[in-house]
Amino acid sequence: MKVTTDIIRDEFIGTEGRVAESRHEDYVGISGEVVDETKNTFTITHGGKQKSILKEAAVFRFKFSDGTIVEIDGKLLVGRPEDRLKKSIKRLW
Repeated sequence: MKVTTDIIRDEFIGTEGRVAESRHEDYVGISGEVVDETKNTFTITHGGKQKSILKEAAVFRFKFSDGTIVEIDGKLLVGRPEDRLKKSIKRLW
């Protein structure tokens, strides 16, 4: 997978996710499969339990099915998944 600004528009449900950094110390290190996404949260299965993580409070590291690993600031992901498809994205780097 080629990593571009369009990565923000991808589907994250079903991918492996990990909280790489966070303002909330308890979030850091939570990892597992993303099972749900709302406007402001990701729900990740971690240790047999589902944990809801605020998007704006964390930096996420996602591993896609082709092995690509991407780190994304959650502030860029805030919003309903269907609305992210419509969002125009400025160049991030």
